[in-house]
Amino acid sequence: MSDAAIKKVCVIGAGTMGAGIAAQVANAGVPVLLLDIVRDEANRNAVAEDAVKRLLKTDPAPFMSKAAAKLVETGNIDDHLGKVAECDWIIEAIVERLDLKQSLYAKIEQHRRDGTAVSSNTSTIPLAQLTEGRSEGFKRDFLITHFFNPPRYMRLLEIVAGPESDAALVDKVAGFADRSLGKSVVRTKDTPGFIANRLGVFWIQAAINAAFDLGVTIEEADAIGGKPMGVPKTGIFGLVDLIGIDLMPHLQKSLTGTLAKDDPYQAIARTQQLIEKMIADGYTGRKGKGGFYRLNREAGKRKEAIDLATGDYRPQAKATVPTGAAAKGDLAALLAIKGKVGEFAWAVLGATLSYAAGLVPEAADDIVAIDDAMRLGYNWTFGPFELIDKIGAAELAERLAAEGKPVPPILTLAGDRSFYRFEEGRRQYLGLDGAYHDVVRPEGVLLLEDIKRVSQPLVKTASASLWDGGDGVAILEFTGKMNALDGDVMTAIGKAIPLVAKQYKALVVYNEGGNFTAGANLGLALFALNIAAWGEVEKLVAGGQQAYKALKYAPFPVVGAPAGMALGGGCEILLHCDAVQAHAESYIGLVECGVGLVPAWGGCGEMLDRWRKAKGMPQGPMPAVAKVFETVSTASYSKSAAEAKELGFLRPSDGITMNRDRLLADAKAKALALVEGYQPPAKPEFRLPGDGGRAALTMAVEGFRKRGLATPYDEVVSASLAEVLTGGEADWVDTVSEDQLLKLERTEFMKRVRDPRTIARIEQMLETGKPLRN
Repeated sequence: MSDAAIKKVCVIGAGTMGAGIAAQVANAGVPVLLLDIVRDEANRNAVAEDAVKRLLKTDPAPFMSKAAAKLVETGNIDDHLGKVAECDWIIEAIVERLDLKQSLYAKIEQHRRDGTAVSSNTSTIPLAQLTEGRSEGFKRDFLITHFFNPPRYMRLLEIVAGPESDAALVDKVAGFADRSLGKSVVRTKDTPGFIANRLGVFWIQAAINAAFDLGVTIEEADAIGGKPMGVPKTGIFGLVDLIGIDLMPHLQKSLTGTLAKDDPYQAIARTQQLIEKMIADGYTGRKGKGGFYRLNREAGKRKEAIDLATGDYRPQAKATVPTGAAAKGDLAALLAIKGKVGEFAWAVLGATLSYAAGLVPEAADDIVAIDDAMRLGYNWTFGPFELIDKIGAAELAERLAAEGKPVPPILTLAGDRSFYRFEEGRRQYLGLDGAYHDVVRPEGVLLLEDIKRVSQPLVKTASASLWDGGDGVAILEFTGKMNALDGDVMTAIGKAIPLVAKQYKALVVYNEGGNFTAGANLGLALFALNIAAWGEVEKLVAGGQQAYKALKYAPFPVVGAPAGMALGGGCEILLHCDAVQAHAESYIGLVECGVGLVPAWGGCGEMLDRWRKAKGMPQGPMPAVAKVFETVSTASYSKSAAEAKELGFLRPSDGITMNRDRLLADAKAKALALVEGYQPPAKPEFRLPGDGGRAALTMAVEGFRKRGLATPYDEVVSASLAEVLTGGEADWVDTVSEDQLLKLERTEFMKRVRDPRTIARIEQMLETGKPLRN
């Protein structure tokens, strides 16, 4: 069965999770029916309707665009359950009560079509209990699909199939979740908590216990158990604040009630009077009055943390964090630190990694599923078995044995061997049979990390590399710190073009960093500005313009493939590509005005050309200019690839890939599709409005400043942008060439970089990551 067979989905339960799942289905462009109970006879659909309204106001946004929200049809279970017959997948996401779920399934069974997938989003109730009393046909079509919150942003989807589940139907749901919903699917067994929550709750409980027992402050706990262990910057207590302190007792009760009495979690599950009091007093984390951390607004927004010994809030302290190798992920060095730092690290790691080792094969067939679940579900940089490799399985086993603790069989099996290894460029994992097996990528997944493992770069500079992506497609990768753009990137482009033209069919611009690129290297630019190296700055601007136009007019197709931030110069390189295949979570924009600059690598001309050709755009020189000015002067950027199309940073014909792991393969396919008969684009010429248009734009910004919506320097920067977009000295009857626009960009850019107010904006952005409103 093809996942394309899923053309409509029904979600029953419009709470936070159910509504979020419905939004992600709509983000995939698939119609979704959202149902809930009747609470208001005057408006029987109020619960589902209010959920959609809430989604549209939520930040970060569950919908990738407002258009997606229109794909959600609302209703109620009493009146509209018969509509499930129109759906190919029914997702139940109601409260975690077995009796209510079973009652709902009995009703669903009366209406659904045979062969329609039915799944529960439960994270606590075994599948066998859910389907008890149902028909053979219902059991065949039933599975568990455990999403993580928020469904748009969390990639993990745990899928549990029962012994009677139709394997082909399960594959159909998994395929749809992968390609259309962007999920990384982990197949798990029908055990309490499955993988991620079972291990994640254990890890959190072990860390909280250790902090209380060892007298470690929450700042110290988060510093030790955060970055050094590859855990997100929230650390452990910060994570509990994020997910809700009041959720923890429910998870604990669920696991203690369903896990075997001899399960190691039973021994560490305990309550803390302080935490119980915090919940009772409304200190449930970020959603409440505060949590382990809080912002005391009565004390001038002072950051505070709770003292675990006294229960009182105090000013947040800067924790003494591990240094040297321990701070950089050397777990052996971290565990060797004397005193409470090493003791806390061992209390968390020793218990958690030992517990993870015991979950194979109980919760999953192999270690890869365990590692994937924790990386995807809890945003760990490394999975548990990857962390064990950093310590050494033998060393971990030896320390556990020395303390009289049980040693999981898989640690004994590994002995002195690592759980992962590379063999002839292939990543392999240690199986329960004692042999190594290849880590197999799903069909249609191509990762640059795999290509790099077995090849050498065709071109390499300090900030970029060119790789052979196979099938005649080369891949240009940014490699500098945070993938920032500088002269070395432009040099790499200059070297890549003749090589690709001679030996390859097409080029894809892509990387696997957290962000495509946040734009030009501001730190390098600031250094040049502080020493008044204006010639070097102008040389960088001209070099970027030359490199980007060389890409645009290269004799082969160029496809951009961004994921994450593609801002400033990163947006401009995409604007110069023949096509873009963007990950759904791409945040694209020309944000230079925010740091007191104007786009100067050809972005102004490319945006003008795009908007004047846009469907439905009024004719004449002013409409496109006004649209681009509005977007660029406000440093607007898209919150998704779908929104990037609305803002003009992507074309209507550009592609969107939902699953991050499929982006490179999709971009490569798009590039190859452009090869036959490819011709570079013709150089554009512009009719721009000149002085009259510039005056209109200036008056508009002046109005915003008088209303407090723009600062005095915003007005100055906007004037520079207006000078470019309206054609400088040109009159509306004149023709402005692309080269003339580039010269205008350079001129206005250099005016702004010489202004101390721009330098102040750049300095604050580098120091705080926030714009200066001067």
